[in-house]
Amino acid sequence: MSKSWIVKSTKAADKQAGKLGENVQLLLHLLFEDLENKGPALPDWPNYGKLHNKKAINKRHCHLRKGKPTYVCCWEVINKKTKNY
Repeated sequence: MSKSWIVKSTKAADKQAGKLGENVQLLLHLLFEDLENKGPALPDWPNYGKLHNKKAINKRHCHLRKGKPTYVCCWEVINKKTKNY
């Protein structure tokens, strides 16, 4: 399957990801692959949804792991590119 979306991560997100446990890092990697292959709409991921804001910015999120602690990944769609933050 060819990758049709470009996923870019911010330096702050990379730094935070480095502090995550191995299982959560694996889930984050799988999420990035899904974003690259399927695009920003991922209804199969837990608690996936758009983040509603006053500005017309296309932001979305999903849970990587539920429970305590809960890990959530947020991303913004910019010109058919996905930017994680």
